[in-house]
Amino acid sequence: MKSVPLLALVLCLSVLTAQTLKPVSLEQTLRASHWKKRVLLIAAPTAEQSEFRTQKALLATDKAGLAERDFLVVEALYDQLSATDKQFLAQQMGLKQQSFAVVLIGKDGGVKEKSSRPIPLAALFNIVDKMPMRRQEMRK
Repeated sequence: MKSVPLLALVLCLSVLTAQTLKPVSLEQTLRASHWKKRVLLIAAPTAEQSEFRTQKALLATDKAGLAERDFLVVEALYDQLSATDKQFLAQQMGLKQQSFAVVLIGKDGGVKEKSSRPIPLAALFNIVDKMPMRRQEMRK
């Protein structure tokens, strides 16, 4: 029996996996994070949009703070979304199509903050740190 290099096997498996997995919808992503993660949903027309880039730069300054608060950052770029995801953002999140928005969703699935401008990390952390569930987490 001929030996297959491990790297070649891993590459084949990842190609097969990528081809067989369906993309996960925004709604499924949010449902999967319920009671596990706080979600910061960043919606923008494209990745080049200035507010989107500003928000990403702000988040990059304190990845440890985001991790400590159990954040999942979800990027929703309208030029890459399915019709179903666009409809979900409009109907369930109340977001205007093709405009920048940041939505903070608590572990309970409720919208805690919504902004049409980038949110500085200090303000974001202040909102989260006042939440009862977060206060309980900090005591542990």
